Amino acid sequence: MVGIDQVLEKLSTVIDPDLKKDIVSMGMIKDLELNDGNLKFTLELTTPACPFNVEIEDDVRKAVAELSDLKNFDLNVTAKVMEGRSLDDDTGMKTVKNIIGVASGKGGVGKSTVSLNLALALSQSGAKVGLLDADIYGPSIPLMLGMKDGFMEVEDNKLQPADSNGLKVVSFGFFADQSNQAAIYRGPIISGILKQFLVDTNWSELDYLIVDLPPGTGDIPLTLAQTIPITGILVVTTPQDVASDVAVKAVSMFEKLNVPIIGVVENMSHFICPNCDDKHYIFGEGGAKKISERFNMPFLGEIPLNSGIMAGSDLGKPIMITNPDSPSAEAFRVSAKNIAAQCSIIAAKLQEEMESESSGEEPTPEASTN
Repeated sequence: MVGIDQVLEKLSTVIDPDLKKDIVSMGMIKDLELNDGNLKFTLELTTPACPFNVEIEDDVRKAVAELSDLKNFDLNVTAKVMEGRSLDDDTGMKTVKNIIGVASGKGGVGKSTVSLNLALALSQSGAKVGLLDADIYGPSIPLMLGMKDGFMEVEDNKLQPADSNGLKVVSFGFFADQSNQAAIYRGPIISGILKQFLVDTNWSELDYLIVDLPPGTGDIPLTLAQTIPITGILVVTTPQDVASDVAVKAVSMFEKLNVPIIGVVENMSHFICPNCDDKHYIFGEGGAKKISERFNMPFLGEIPLNSGIMAGSDLGKPIMITNPDSPSAEAFRVSAKNIAAQCSIIAAKLQEEMESESSGEEPTPEASTN
């Protein structure tokens, strides 16, 4: 009769494609029970948005099928997002597992639209997601979510995020009439507002907090990097050289600050002809891939140029909500899964470093995340 040791030995042959480790050593097998040939356990994946979740589950079932003398097999599949930043070093946001800053070198690349739809894609996968509109000078997330009249309450000296489509949303746009007023503030005040949005907000339990940063390398990106530990930065660019060349400056800034770069997403990558299905590269081709190769960072996806995305943003109806079966929505889902996978890789590396420090051992060489 097969024993527990044999089951674990067989399951240890299943490797997580992202983490390059077996699922047993990663602690992904929970509540294993084996009674008289009846096997039961839970497979706890690292994120509900992992692009390899189905593949891992299939590999587990194939591995178990190779065991002899089993009468029944009951598999429960869940997901628990890993902590991609050091919560011990964060006194104000211990309930947020991953903080992802979305940056660009210049304006006009659709960064806020990408931030919003990626947040929605992660939320639709089953993760708990927050969205912080950190562009104090030009907050646009309330408009894109159709929340012109939205507001945030204060309870127990904490801001309470607004709720929209499953997201916890914070934006300076909730505090002013953006159609008639301009935010005229000096850098220190802007930094103070961002710090309040970060640490004086009741974010509750979040798997991912997406921070939509203003373009460039000014006070707000710098404040984010220096105020709290963050998982990493996602860079958004468009294909043309003028955008990708400026995006490089954002990458360089965060590298100097020792902030991990999660990867790069190319927005407005191409236009798909509705009549012939051919791809037309209106703004050039390969800008994001050039950045990826130059900095040895993951290329996480390309979002096609689509009038529906633009119209949805203007009307407060994101394409992930209004047309979830469209090619554009699928592109956002693919990118979101790749981002979640990179967060898991960063989390696994952080966990390994912490374990090595506690044991006094040297960490193993860093694996490539490409």
